[in-house]
Amino acid sequence: MAISSYTEIAQNGLWKNNPALVQLLGLCPLLAVTGSVVNGIGLGLATTGVLTSSNLVVSLIRQQIPDTVRLPASVMIIATFVTCIELLMKAYTYELYLVLGIFIPLIVTNCAILGRADAFASKNPALPSLVDGFMMGMGFTAVLIVIGAVREILGQGTLFSDMDLLFGSLAKDWSISIFGGDYPGVLVAVLPPGAFLVTGLLIAAKNSIDIGIERRKSRKIKIIPGSKRVRVTGKIS
Repeated sequence: MAISSYTEIAQNGLWKNNPALVQLLGLCPLLAVTGSVVNGIGLGLATTGVLTSSNLVVSLIRQQIPDTVRLPASVMIIATFVTCIELLMKAYTYELYLVLGIFIPLIVTNCAILGRADAFASKNPALPSLVDGFMMGMGFTAVLIVIGAVREILGQGTLFSDMDLLFGSLAKDWSISIFGGDYPGVLVAVLPPGAFLVTGLLIAAKNSIDIGIERRKSRKIKIIPGSKRVRVTGKIS
């Protein structure tokens, strides 16, 4: 596969076909646990790990699995990696695991992961599938982080609070107070409706940027006026 194709895969995962903003997949965990940046990073990294690993394995065994059992086999592969991620979080980030709760096991049912396994990994070689899974995961993680940051700032007046849940004691002092200690907070930002509002604004912003890019491209296309030379062949009586 050419380098330009890998560039296209990266662009699709991060922007053009972002699973959260374009495909609108995996919205349940995206809206439920993105109350802070650390939650978004934790869930995003877990999802990226499962997505990348499952894409690779599905691609490697795609020729050995008949179409009749491809879907159940993909689910089993995804469930295996979700179990591994769950055990790792219990071992190293147990408090964050408790905060994310049921949404870690529910990664198995994330349509973005199963969709990439079926639509891309089952039809492409291992390396492109690996890149596709990683880029789709990074695009999903980026949206989680942005939504978590906006909701944390509006709801709590802070940024990067409780980062020690993921990065240990090193990150205890990473918290930034944006509006000071007397900030009352916007209640709707920390509730599920706040996640819907922020997600809608992000989708609108992306669509606006895409429209602006298309307009700039169309302006560069100029029609050069003037006469055209016509070549005539044959006999004229």
